[in-house]
Amino acid sequence: MRPILTALALLAAAAPLRAQPRAAEGDYVARDFRFDSGESLPELRLHYRTLGTLRRDARGVARNAVLVMHGTGGAGTQFLSPQFAGELYGPGQPFDTTRFYVILPDDIGHGRSSKPSDGMRMHFPRYGYGDMVRAEHLLVTQGLGVNRLRIVMGTSMGCMHAWMWGEAYRDFMDGLVPLACAPTQIAGRNRMMRRLAIDAIRTDPTWKNGDYDTPPAGLRGAMEILWVMGTAPLFNQSQAPTRDAADSLITAYMRDRLRTTDANDFLYQFESSRDYDPSAALESIAAPVLAINSADDEVNPPSLGLMERLMPRVPHARFVLVPTSERTRGHGTHTLAAVWKPLLVEFLAALPER
Repeated sequence: MRPILTALALLAAAAPLRAQPRAAEGDYVARDFRFDSGESLPELRLHYRTLGTLRRDARGVARNAVLVMHGTGGAGTQFLSPQFAGELYGPGQPFDTTRFYVILPDDIGHGRSSKPSDGMRMHFPRYGYGDMVRAEHLLVTQGLGVNRLRIVMGTSMGCMHAWMWGEAYRDFMDGLVPLACAPTQIAGRNRMMRRLAIDAIRTDPTWKNGDYDTPPAGLRGAMEILWVMGTAPLFNQSQAPTRDAADSLITAYMRDRLRTTDANDFLYQFESSRDYDPSAALESIAAPVLAINSADDEVNPPSLGLMERLMPRVPHARFVLVPTSERTRGHGTHTLAAVWKPLLVEFLAALPER
């Protein structure tokens, strides 16, 4: 979740400082896009960033394309940050952009892609994860002309999308790397926290069914819930070891998030997970999978035992639970690439060439 990741620049402060790569940007417009709800848009704008150059083999098959998908409330630009790009894109790194073609989309309802705050507000089509994954596929294939992906990687919401890619487009990629999620319906505390955040806005009279003039007060409650949901006690304690430091950090977080978050976009983003449940078809996933979660992730707590029950059903999969340490950041560990980069390097080395 980007609201947790970017708050107070906590991760950036802990990451190595390296030059931010330059990305090419563009927009792909999907014409007459029909959503699973039956609604449609004559033009669905999908913004993206790319790094590197696409390479094809003698048969015209793309061989070096990597798709990286962001979390709820995020955008592709978050993968240009030092803690991610500085560990993965440079010379000799796992996705060295002199060798790989990295695709960073903004999903429907996020970043610079089509979203409710562009003007339609609550009249924007009710999109779900199924719509988002189909749009990602259109962007990759029709927009960028990529007919095969070396790796499909995603964090948080993007992690869930990666599992869906593995089932919907099972022969399209060489490997899947889902970070910080579980391949099953969002339920229990995870769903309850999302519902509380959504209801904090929907039950606020100043929201006015999306037609507010100023941000509704309920947005504050929603952001407070997300803070509790996505942060990690050990790291929070190290960053704010005194009462005054804790007050200062949380005040800055709320100020920054309330200034940049649109309530209608937020509602759509968090309601879109309603159709997510890849658990019924896990056996159909053909690509090798490296799934990584962190032990201090309160969004996907390991105490539930979900991954231990589900992963044996995935034919070619490895699950790694990163232990809690001074290096982990709870749910946000998914974007702190230095923590799990050795696992990715090992996974890439074992992938067969096709």
